[in-house]
Amino acid sequence: MITGIVHYLVIYNKLNTFRMSANPLSKSVILMVVLVVAAITSWELYLRGKGIDIAYDDEAPLWSDKRAMVYEPTDKSTVFIGSSRIKFDLDVDTWEKMTGDHAILLALEGSNPLPILHDLANDEKFKGKLIVDVTEPLCFIPLRYFQVRPETNIKYYHDRTPAQRASFSLNYFLESRFVFLDKMNFSLGAQLDKLKIENRPGVYLSPEFPMDFSRVQFSRQCKMTDRFVADTNLQNQVKAVWASLRIAPKGPPPPEAQINAGIQATIQSIKNDVTRIRARGGQIVFVRTPASGPLKMGEEMGFPRKNYWDRILNETGSVGIHYLDYPSLDHFVCPEFSHLSPKDAGVFTQHLIRILNEEMGWKFPKLPGSLTFTR
Repeated sequence: MITGIVHYLVIYNKLNTFRMSANPLSKSVILMVVLVVAAITSWELYLRGKGIDIAYDDEAPLWSDKRAMVYEPTDKSTVFIGSSRIKFDLDVDTWEKMTGDHAILLALEGSNPLPILHDLANDEKFKGKLIVDVTEPLCFIPLRYFQVRPETNIKYYHDRTPAQRASFSLNYFLESRFVFLDKMNFSLGAQLDKLKIENRPGVYLSPEFPMDFSRVQFSRQCKMTDRFVADTNLQNQVKAVWASLRIAPKGPPPPEAQINAGIQATIQSIKNDVTRIRARGGQIVFVRTPASGPLKMGEEMGFPRKNYWDRILNETGSVGIHYLDYPSLDHFVCPEFSHLSPKDAGVFTQHLIRILNEEMGWKFPKLPGSLTFTR
């Protein structure tokens, strides 16, 4: 009996010692959790109090999610490729509400759309409707930089693993609920990038755009905020970025014969891809979206229609919608010279639908007679 009592006292002592030592640790854990939750909640409420809404990280996982949708029924979906202009100028909500057709946005900012066109041409399962937005400097200036992001996203899509797909679903669940998870604006790296530090010799940082210029929806559409549309100071910041960009290759201009050979090679590549998609029953329309001011003038001088736009259509046997050819499309003024405001994007989209339906013969789930257009 005495031995049992001794054993009981030993065990009790050990348990009591563990309890006493665990209390400070438990309190620390609880305190840490409370502080983290309080900090996150305060940060989230602060951002929402400033009128900032949900935005999504427009990187390879989100692009791949949309790339996987190109196999949807042809009569119920349309794929859009190009650069940032179609991402701003196509209002996805307007498109889908008026047509009953799913808009699949695969365009990428500051990028050449031809790698994506080539990827779709190589995909024997793709045979749907395709709209190619053409911004001539990005399509025809042979800078490797314009190819990197499309090629990276294409590789990610074809190589992505089940774990990456599951991670994307989890990210979406969280991103759709918390403003502070906007990686492009509120991550530590994004905050450090906003420090005004001069570039070192030989080092060039990407230009900084105001957050209000582009808020990314889950559809991948980009929208300017109301504040950006109303604030000329913010617009001037973006105009200054366009003015500072040097997209022509360094050194003396190449001989004219070399330039012409490059143009012909690009158009031949487009023709080959268009031919393959059409052979499977796909429909393709090229679109030239609006520009304004000095940017419009510079593009018209540097890329005359007869040498670029007209040749694409003529040599590929395609139809196209150039904004300057339609009174309903040629009057828009881009706030920062290059992209439409959300209001104008809705109107532009309405008329794009009308032209596709009435002049190009495209059919949509909703009857044309049920559509109304803003003039």
